[in-house]
Amino acid sequence: MSYQNGFAATIRTKAPLRISFAGGGTDVPPYPEREGGCVLNATIDNYAWGSLRPREDGRIRIESVDLGILLDYPVDSELKLDGQLDLVKATIVRLEAQNSKGFDVFLHSDAPPGSGLGSSSALIVGLVGLVKEFKSLPLTEYEIAHLAYLIEREDLQIKGGHQDQYAASFGGFNFIEFYGERVIVNPLRVHQDTVNELEHNLLLCYTGTTRRSDRIIEDQTKRFDEKQEDTLQALRDQKQLAVDMKNALLRRRLSDFADLLHSAWESKKKLSPRISNATIDEMYETARKIGALGGKITGAGGGGYMLLYCEFEKKHKVAEAMKKLGASSTEFAFESRGLQSWRIDEHNVRHLAASR
Repeated sequence: MSYQNGFAATIRTKAPLRISFAGGGTDVPPYPEREGGCVLNATIDNYAWGSLRPREDGRIRIESVDLGILLDYPVDSELKLDGQLDLVKATIVRLEAQNSKGFDVFLHSDAPPGSGLGSSSALIVGLVGLVKEFKSLPLTEYEIAHLAYLIEREDLQIKGGHQDQYAASFGGFNFIEFYGERVIVNPLRVHQDTVNELEHNLLLCYTGTTRRSDRIIEDQTKRFDEKQEDTLQALRDQKQLAVDMKNALLRRRLSDFADLLHSAWESKKKLSPRISNATIDEMYETARKIGALGGKITGAGGGGYMLLYCEFEKKHKVAEAMKKLGASSTEFAFESRGLQSWRIDEHNVRHLAASR
């Protein structure tokens, strides 16, 4: 256990959320095992935040700000997966963190589950980071991401792909390849001028609804297993679009990037009829008429955030139009770092606050 100046140190983590540009769906089993998948994504300055404070009284206390839930257990109790903060409990069990004298865990995310920004996976990555520091586990970025994947996809049986865990663990712009259980993260050296221009022109719009991605993914997987031609071709197109968009970014061809973003959305909709709906279609078509060159839903589909690439001089008009349709718009910056962890000496913090 970590101590500073004789006092237990509180551990903090933050794991970035991500936006996906192309390739989503090709990281979802069984496609990677059969044909190999790849995605292009980047992390942004929205985070899953976590804090762990060691205790000495043999209890585990878990609090989620977003869900308004507070749980308290003895360390030797069975942490049942009953729908109450199961992400946290599964992480504690997987990493055997209950074999301790106890701790408090405090959690908060900048985006809700179902937002399409990979918030649930980022939360688990952050939790793994907390326990890693708490137990002094020698885990690499790959190992942290893989553990988060196992917790989410195997222990909790939440259907989905691999990309979110690796994005949160590594951070930055990444082209990620999937070959069954083998994952290769290729960090991209995107020129700062390109990053600045992307931040200038991109707009995130919250559609006002979240969605359960597992139902969309189940439908997509069923169509792939049944070898439905539209879905098969759309998945193969997604792979090629991820490659083409990566090249456009590295060569600073942002007009091409915007066009490819539009193509990625048109292709993505062919994976499953549940990916889009009348509301999303209306928002996207309106944005295109006003000044968006391309865009897409950032996650599995059905709701969450829509990413739009706009002509900068018309970006404010697109935002105004989205507001009229019930979507709130926000600007963002890219985050080059992945999971971060640090310790604070709470005794000194409290002493400083008391002295003011």
